[in-house]
Amino acid sequence: MRRQTAVAACAAVLLCVVSLACGGVVDPSKNVTDTFSGTIPVQGTTNPGHAFSTNKTGEYTIKVTALAPSSGSFFGTVLAQGLADGSCVGNLPIIQQNSFSTLNTPALGGAIIPGRYCVFLFDIGVFTAPQTYTVTVSHP
Repeated sequence: MRRQTAVAACAAVLLCVVSLACGGVVDPSKNVTDTFSGTIPVQGTTNPGHAFSTNKTGEYTIKVTALAPSSGSFFGTVLAQGLADGSCVGNLPIIQQNSFSTLNTPALGGAIIPGRYCVFLFDIGVFTAPQTYTVTVSHP
């Protein structure tokens, strides 16, 4: 029993040290918010995507705050791994996707680690005209 307690205590101390060495996890209330805008083409994807990066671990949220003229339509949202040069072009590895995103609700979110990322929006086949949008990305 003593040995288990000692092992658990050592593991807790090691976790704290590793957390502090990496800067720890950022409280979502301390996130920064990047705002991007653009146009989603009919039956297409924003190209290039919108790049952002983080050097901390924490949580992220992607939300479209404006969409016109079809503000009530579903659309797609993608979080992809960004390129080392910060660009968002080409066939990038998809991390998370939501094909039923809606205006003013979180489209994607969850844990995020340090790295470069890209956000893309796409028509799921319901737009009859190009859509202008504003998207916010909250991240550590």
